[in-house]
Amino acid sequence: MKRVKRRQSYRDDLVALTAFAAKDKPDAAAKLRLAIDDQVSNLADPNFPRRKGRVPGTRELVAHENYIVILIEDDATVEVINVVHSRQQYP
Repeated sequence: MKRVKRRQSYRDDLVALTAFAAKDKPDAAAKLRLAIDDQVSNLADPNFPRRKGRVPGTRELVAHENYIVILIEDDATVEVINVVHSRQQYP
């Protein structure tokens, strides 16, 4: 199992997307936040699916149909950098 480290930038993104979604549907926003973070926790398993990132040296996790988590990893650690909307231009 790998260690999952969440950068502050990821935490900030998660708070921002939750706040935006909560304007219309507070309960759904809270569930979305938990669902995304649960998927991130699963990254400790090296066999949990992730794909090659659009930025060299990164990987991506499709944590929800509308949200992609950006990460870097080595043999021991997964470092979660950001979470972006799937329609958001990235990088």
